[in-house]
Amino acid sequence: MNMPWTLARQTARGAAKPLDAAELALPDALGLALASAVRALTSQPTCDTSAMDGYAVAGPGPWTVVGRVAAGDPVPALSLGPGEAFGVATGAPVPEDSDAVVPVEFCSTDESLLIADAVPGTHIRRRGEDWSAGDELIPAGSLISPAVLGLAAAAGHDTLLAHRRPRVAVIVTGDELLHTGVPRPGRVRDAIGPMLPGLLTRADLIGTSHLRDDPAALTDALRSDEADVLVTCGATSVGPADHLRAVLSGLDAEILVSGVACRPGHPMLLAVLPDGRCVVGLPGNPFAALAAVLTLLHPLLDTLGGHTARPPVMAWVGEVNAHPRDTRLIPVTRSGGTAVPAGHDRPGSLWGAALADALAVVPPGHRNGEVELLA
Repeated sequence: MNMPWTLARQTARGAAKPLDAAELALPDALGLALASAVRALTSQPTCDTSAMDGYAVAGPGPWTVVGRVAAGDPVPALSLGPGEAFGVATGAPVPEDSDAVVPVEFCSTDESLLIADAVPGTHIRRRGEDWSAGDELIPAGSLISPAVLGLAAAAGHDTLLAHRRPRVAVIVTGDELLHTGVPRPGRVRDAIGPMLPGLLTRADLIGTSHLRDDPAALTDALRSDEADVLVTCGATSVGPADHLRAVLSGLDAEILVSGVACRPGHPMLLAVLPDGRCVVGLPGNPFAALAAVLTLLHPLLDTLGGHTARPPVMAWVGEVNAHPRDTRLIPVTRSGGTAVPAGHDRPGSLWGAALADALAVVPPGHRNGEVELLA
């Protein structure tokens, strides 16, 4: 019996544990997941600093200018008294007992005398105003984006502890497949192989092999121990050329998902080999294969890579042709909070998916309302 779509995704996410982690230089961690939270190594700012080019002042004006400091200079070794001012650049430390910074454009000076209005507390960034030493800034499991790298550097880090990216090997099967040229009667172009690399942005694709419908060759390919995940394309159903299930049985694999109640893609499967490597079986129809990637492969790769599950993206979908028992994955285009079917959604064609910017997850019996979007 085919597994409900939601349960199949949960099963894929729970099929493995995050891969090992390593301390990496900041540029090398981009795109990976944090294995431990980013905490501030020091307070920011580390001292009271000026937010403007101008003058730090104490007490009511006018003020006498008693010195100057630039960004990068040490903290001035003096405390301002009432009626005193100190020239400061943006980002420069301000003297102790500064009440405010007056922007230079609002000042008039007569030699060392400063005349302006000041609002107490303005334009001074106080020590620890952004964060204090030890504060958690980014939780474990977060994607290490360019902004995360910048934040980590600002907080004092030179390295980050990150999970390594899963290694994926792709096995494309089928006597009928062509890999170049124009399709002809009885022979079709492989559309899944060219599609997959762009869907593996959170993994390292270590190789793609093309096999005939030969169970012995498939068995040998699945014995490769270089990949964390083996992705097969085709051979997942029960026809005479569909050898994957029998091969997995011969390898003593545990099949966790043996079909999913969704359209397209119901023959997809997920198995774990005795050594812990995972096998994701994609159906041979291209759009069905895409549905299987989003249903099983992406959640599995997210777990292996240590990524925290993200909140679903939702959109309103009106009247659609829902299935009475199965979840439908429908190509849609988004406009604001609404998703509109793109059409052309036959299992063997990627036309609708190519026109769309997401797949809408339409539950059985859906009439209208919000649904999850997969992108």
